[in-house]
This record gives sequence, C-alpha cells and structure tokens, in this order.
Amino acid sequence: MIEIINVWKYFDEQPVLRGINLVVPSGKTTLILGRSGCGKSVLLKVILRLLDLDEGRIIINGVDTTDFDESQMMKIRKKIGMLFQSSALFDSLTVWENVAFPLVEHSTLSEEEINERVMTLLEFVELSDAANKLPGELSGGMKKRAALARALATNPEFLFFDEPTTGLDPITAARINELIIRTKERFKTTSIVVTHDIISALTVGDKFAFIHDGRIEFEGSREELLNSDVPALKEFLSQAAPKNLINKLINS
Repeated sequence: MIEIINVWKYFDEQPVLRGINLVVPSGKTTLILGRSGCGKSVLLKVILRLLDLDEGRIIINGVDTTDFDESQMMKIRKKIGMLFQSSALFDSLTVWENVAFPLVEHSTLSEEEINERVMTLLEFVELSDAANKLPGELSGGMKKRAALARALATNPEFLFFDEPTTGLDPITAARINELIIRTKERFKTTSIVVTHDIISALTVGDKFAFIHDGRIEFEGSREELLNSDVPALKEFLSQAAPKNLINKLINS
C-alpha cells in the first residue's frame, strides 16, 4: 500500500501539487485522472523521488520514505516497475536486451535464468517474435508492450503507468488496457495508472482519483466517479469521451 500525505510540489515557487492526500490500496489498480498539466505525472515522479517533494510524507508498505537518501530510494525503486509515456526503451539495444537490462544490473540470476525470465515475459506481452528487433523497428503499441515486459522483469510489487494509451489508435489502446488487466491478475501487482483517457480508465480501474488544479477533488469507486457532482470532474467526463461510449462501458 502507498500512502500520500499532504504532498506539495513547487516549480519556481508555483505550486503544482497542493496538499495531495491519497491511499493506493494493495492489489488494486488506482487511476489518477485529470487534464494535461494538472500534476498527474509529477505525482508519480515524486513517489519515485525522481523529483523531491517540498512538503508532506510518502509511506510505502508502512515505511516512511520521505527523508530517504538516494541509496535508500534505490532499494525502494527496485520494488516499483515504471512504464513511461515515451516507453523509454534503449534505442541501441534489442527488445530482448532491453528487458534483460534490469536483471543484468540488479540481479544475481545466471544467463540461462535471465533468458528464461525474459522470454517468459515477452511471451506474456506477445512479443516473442520481436526479441531481436530494435525499438526503431517497433510500432507504438509494441514499444509499450516491450516497456511493460521490462518493468516486470524484476518482479516488482508496484507498477506505475504514465499515460499508457496516449498516441495509440483505439484497437491498440484496447490491447494495452487488456494487458494491464491481465498483468494485475497474473502478477498480483499494486498499480497506479495516470491518464486523461477516460475509456482506458473505466476499463482498467478499481479506484479513481481526479486531480484538478493540483488538488484531488474526487476519490472513490467507478460508480461514484460516474455519478459525482464535482463540477470540474463532471466537465472533464463530458469532454473526455462521447457519452454513448461511456454509457456502453457503464452497462458492460
């Protein structure tokens, strides 16, 4: 479980996160929704301490990590797999080498064990045939799947997804959504998904939080989200996707 307590983050004295309070429950997928620039991705980076927080506390599995130094945070990061919006694959490495990289760097597995782990993950994300391809030879959806396999390589307890369906066509986005669901079911991970894609959110989410102007203005279930009276959230939902698509998901 992750607890975020009264977290503030400033850039050039301008607050981006304004007293964020959020509990990410174990074994569930928590969706963080909001418009572009509202602070969603910044929150992920603050949890990972890729950005320092200015006020507040962050507790991961009961351990207060707020004042951890870099060496202490490295141990925490090994428990967290991150799928960046850009996929962030190493261009000069093959798909196999990208997925193997964290195992080579951070595990004591033998070459045979690493190969077995990598090929198992590539099969899971349906990229076995692309093991020897370079990222430049992959489609956008394939890059996302390769990045997910790499994020899963060290068997993390937590997975963070930063805009996993951005830039993808609807069919490819649906495949990524299905993969996020299968990942939770198979690996029992606790996940945070940051997105402004409401269709993706309603498909994969267990719990929802809506950030507006640096503050969480809504936190609750899917049903509560869709029936919320929070003005900014109602406006976001009305503009994020056609009403008929949202209704279809509600009734599915």
